[in-house]
Amino acid sequence: MPLAEGEFKLTYSSNGVHPGAAFTFGTVQTGYYLLDDFEVKDTDANVGDTPLPRGDGVRYGQDFTTGATITFEVGVDTVDAGSTLLDRHGANLDAVSVMKQAWDAKAVRDRVATPAVLSTTQGGRARRWYGRPRQWTKAASKLTRQGYTPVVATFATAHTGSFDDIEQWVRVDMAPPPHRGIVGPLKEPLTMVGEGSVRVPGEIIVGGNRPAWPVITINGPISQPVCELVGRWKLGLDLTLKAGEKVTVDPRPWVRTVLRGSGSVAGLITRSSPLLEYLLIPTGRQDFLLRGIDATATAFMTVAWRDAYAYL
Repeated sequence: MPLAEGEFKLTYSSNGVHPGAAFTFGTVQTGYYLLDDFEVKDTDANVGDTPLPRGDGVRYGQDFTTGATITFEVGVDTVDAGSTLLDRHGANLDAVSVMKQAWDAKAVRDRVATPAVLSTTQGGRARRWYGRPRQWTKAASKLTRQGYTPVVATFATAHTGSFDDIEQWVRVDMAPPPHRGIVGPLKEPLTMVGEGSVRVPGEIIVGGNRPAWPVITINGPISQPVCELVGRWKLGLDLTLKAGEKVTVDPRPWVRTVLRGSGSVAGLITRSSPLLEYLLIPTGRQDFLLRGIDATATAFMTVAWRDAYAYL
């Protein structure tokens, strides 16, 4: 169910005895409303600048950032939860505890390379961040017994910018090998074929204002599969997938894995392939191709992505 305008939702799955979360806040209707606009602050860049030897100035290097911190000032309101002071106080303590439990996030903190998801709707735009809830502080207040408590909470993202909350995907079937010249037997009218004329493109339109990260899943049977973003990069894998087997390449910074089942096959990426950090899809119209050896011509891949934005 889409979030209402101005709402936020923190979600992550359960882990053993530790429960998951689907905690909604941000508006009066949720009982956890924002006291001020939320703040998104990028962390300081890890710059690679070096001073010039024996001279003024600096030589700029590569700059990196570790993400952003989103800060919320939340009013936990249960003033209308009861007719007596005791009822309102008890209801408020329960409500504060619910938020604290969601923000504690033990279920996700126990997992390596596993983020929580923070979704929102702002200006009619459904967006999300990947990261983990961090600080949570109940402010001192004499109003808690009346059914109201202010809280300050932060969410540390694994990236800058945001992503569309709606994931898009395309299925790409095997592309026939390229041919050159005249192919027989000849039939009238004669037609010329060349590289690309018989390809089966996986055409997509990438929105947003930043390149997007693809999640690529190749389904067997296929040997020596190659995923190609036409005109940009080719990712090859030195392996064979049987019917029913698949390999998933996820280059997103907070994941960055190549898995066949639950096992890593990152070592089987061909040397001519780009590093995972460079597997980005530019905005605009793009074409994906799947190549490889498939006697049955039933292999295919899916490419999923979320449009990326510098802010919202």
